[in-house]
Amino acid sequence: MAADHLPIVETHSVTRVCRTEDDTEALARALASSPALRDAFISLQGDLGAGKTTFVRHLLRALGITGRIKSPTYAVVEPHEAPDGLAIFHFDFYRFSDPREWEDAGFRDIFAGPGVKVAEWPENAAGRIPLADLAIKIEAMTDDTRTVTLRANTARGSRLLTAA
Repeated sequence: MAADHLPIVETHSVTRVCRTEDDTEALARALASSPALRDAFISLQGDLGAGKTTFVRHLLRALGITGRIKSPTYAVVEPHEAPDGLAIFHFDFYRFSDPREWEDAGFRDIFAGPGVKVAEWPENAAGRIPLADLAIKIEAMTDDTRTVTLRANTARGSRLLTAA
């Protein structure tokens, strides 16, 4: 296991209030600007409609992805490639229930390989996915306001937290 993915002894977290979608976009851009994102695994938790997919769309746009960005709710994973060649994998484990699907789809290889991995509903793949470098929890407070808690679980996650 690479040193960047070893769990840190003490986790660090920061809570931000995003009052508008522009605030969410600014947070995504800050993370996208960090070199630590290149091979990071980010997990996203929150209720339906909390803004997880919206956050991912802003992150992908900040990384240079153009065109339609669809949710991988039914496909489980949507691969992307940034203009600089960076591989990005957007997972949505909301409907994930068959453990055989993990092996059959090659998800183990994706998580072991290079590139950014972002997973919504990571709790549905617990025991199969690695510890997230950065765990993000989004909570809807009102129609527009979100409380976003970012928790670093690894050294790479700490660098991402600093960027955020």
